[in-house]
Amino acid sequence: MVSTVILNQNPFITFPKSLPLKRVIVDLAKILMDNYCSPEKLAGMEEAIDTGSSNTDILSISDPATLASVLTDGVKKTIFDSRVKVTYEPGYVPPAPPAMPDFPPEQLAEMIKGTVKVEVLDGNIGYLKIQHIVGEEIAQKVGPILLEYIWDKVLPTSAMILDFRSAVTGELSGIPYIVSYFTDSEPRIHIDSVYHRTSDVTTELWSMPTLLGKRYGTSKPLIVLTSKNTLGIAEDVVYCLKNLKRATIVGENTAGGSIKINKIKVGDTDFYVTVPVAKSINPITGKSWEINGVAPNVEVAAEDALDTAIAIIKLRAEIPGLVQAAAALVADNYAFPSIGDDVVEKLGAVVASGEYNQISTKKELEAKLSADLLKLSGDKCLKATSNIPARPPMNLTPEMFIELIKVSFHTDVFENNIGYLRFDMFGDFEHVAKIIAEHVWDKVVDTDMLIIDLRNNVGGSTSSIAGFCSYFFDDDKQIVLDHVYNRPSNTTSDLLTLTQLTGRRYGSKKSVIILTSGATAGAAEEFVFIMKRLGRAMIIGETTHGGCHPPETFRVGESDIYLSIPISHSDIAQGPSWEGAGIAPYIPVPADAALDTAKAILNKHFSGQK
Repeated sequence: MVSTVILNQNPFITFPKSLPLKRVIVDLAKILMDNYCSPEKLAGMEEAIDTGSSNTDILSISDPATLASVLTDGVKKTIFDSRVKVTYEPGYVPPAPPAMPDFPPEQLAEMIKGTVKVEVLDGNIGYLKIQHIVGEEIAQKVGPILLEYIWDKVLPTSAMILDFRSAVTGELSGIPYIVSYFTDSEPRIHIDSVYHRTSDVTTELWSMPTLLGKRYGTSKPLIVLTSKNTLGIAEDVVYCLKNLKRATIVGENTAGGSIKINKIKVGDTDFYVTVPVAKSINPITGKSWEINGVAPNVEVAAEDALDTAIAIIKLRAEIPGLVQAAAALVADNYAFPSIGDDVVEKLGAVVASGEYNQISTKKELEAKLSADLLKLSGDKCLKATSNIPARPPMNLTPEMFIELIKVSFHTDVFENNIGYLRFDMFGDFEHVAKIIAEHVWDKVVDTDMLIIDLRNNVGGSTSSIAGFCSYFFDDDKQIVLDHVYNRPSNTTSDLLTLTQLTGRRYGSKKSVIILTSGATAGAAEEFVFIMKRLGRAMIIGETTHGGCHPPETFRVGESDIYLSIPISHSDIAQGPSWEGAGIAPYIPVPADAALDTAKAILNKHFSGQK
C-alpha cells in the first residue's frame, strides 16, 4: 500500500481533502447492488462494504486514481468479474444515447451499406462483411433497399460466409433478425434470454416467423468468421448460430464482451463505475459467451479465416460424392456382401439427414466415415485410413536375416520338457523358412508339450498360416483348415495343410496350448481359430481382439481419402467365425496369468503320465 506521506509529497495531486471516502464506497456498493447483472454474485458485498469503510489503509489514500484502482481490485475479488471497473475521470461527459437518425431511407441505406461489404466469390459463395448489427427498427425502415443492394445478391449462392471479424457494435433487436434468415420460419426457436438488472426483467429472443425477403434456409453451408476483436452483439449472434449448429465458426476466440455495459457516476464525485447491467443466457447451453467469448469450431489466425472458410465449403461440396464413392467400394469389396449392402443403404440415409454438414476438415471426414462404418457394420476393420506406401524390400544378408529372426522369435524349454515359442507378428515366412527352422523351430520341436504365446501378436500376413498349421498335423493326409471367401472375385478357396515342409513336424499327438489376449488379432486369430476348431490346441487367456483377415486399401474416388476394407472372411458354414467377435478361450484367465496357468496344466498332465 502506498503511504499517505509519499502521496502528499506529490504537488500535482488534486484529490479533494473533504471528499467523504466512506460515502464513495457505500455509493459504489449501492450502484452494484442495483445494476450489476448477476445479483447472486453480490452475496459478500455487504461484508466487503463494512471492511472497506473501516479500512484505514483505504481511507488514507489521497490520490483519486490510486483509490479507483484499489476499489476496482476489491470489487473484482468480491464478484470475480473483470468487466467491473472503477475510474476517476474529472470532466467526463457521458455520451447521449444514440437516437434513430432522421434521414431519408435512401440516405440511411447508404450509411448502412458503408458498414457492409457484399461479394459473390468463386464457387458461388456469398460473402458478407458486417461491422455493425443493425436493429429491427432500422432494418424495417430501410429493408427493401438493403434487400435489393445486399441480400438479393447473395441469396442465390450455394454457400455463405458472414465476416464478423470487425463487428464491434450492434443492437439487441438485430440478434433474432439476423439469426432468423438462417433458420426455418416454423417452428420458432428460442435463441437467447437477456436479463436486464435495472428492470429485473428477462427478455426472450425468438426466431421470427416473418421476414423481409426470403430466408437463406437451413440446408446451405454457413461459415462465420471471427477475430479477437469481434465484440458484443456480434458475439451473441455467433454464439446462437454455433449452438443451433447452423454455422461453423472459423477464426479466433471472440473478445468476450457484454450484451450491455453502463458507465455510472458514483454520487456527486468524479468517480465512475463501469458495470454490466444485462446478461445473456443461451437456452440451449444454459451458459453465456460473455467474458470468455465464443470459441471457434476451427481455430486459425484471423487473417487466414477467409481462405480456411472457402476450403471448408469446397470440402463440404465434395462430401456427398465422396461418401457415395466410399459406399460403392464397400458394396463391391467388403467380405460380407449382405452386411455391405445394408451399410450402403444406411450410409446414404445418414448423409441425407445432414450429419455430414458440419464437417470442416479431411480429418473430421475420415473420423465420421470410420465411426459410421463401424456403427453400421459392427466391423472395426472397416474404416478410413491413410495410404501408407509399401516398404521397399529389405536388402539383407543371410547373417542379418538370422539376427532379425532371433529378435523376432523367443524360445525356451521349461521344466518337464515343455517348449515355449513366442512371436508377435505373422509374416511371409516362406522365403526364410530354412532360417526359422534352424534357429527357432529346432529349439522346440523335440519338446513333449508346447506353449505358443500369441498374447502380443497383432496379426500380419496370412500367407504363412497354412504352413505353420501344417507343423501340428501329420503328413499322412491333407486337412482342410479353413474355407476362405474372397469378395472381389466372389470365390471361396480351401486352405489346406502342406504336404512338404521345411524341417520336422511337431505332429498331431503332442499337447499344444495357445496363449491369447485382447490384443491377439488378425492372422494370429485365424491360426487360433483353426487350431481350436480342429481340436488341435487348448486356448488359455482372454478373448481375442476380433479383427479381420488383412484388409485391402482402396482410394475413394480421386481424393486423398482411403478406405481399409476386409475383402475375405473365414468359413461361417458352422456358425459365426472369429471376425468381429474374437475367439473365446477354453480357460479364461487374465493375459498376465495365462503362462503360469498353461505351465500348471501341462505339469499336472506330465505328472499324471508317470
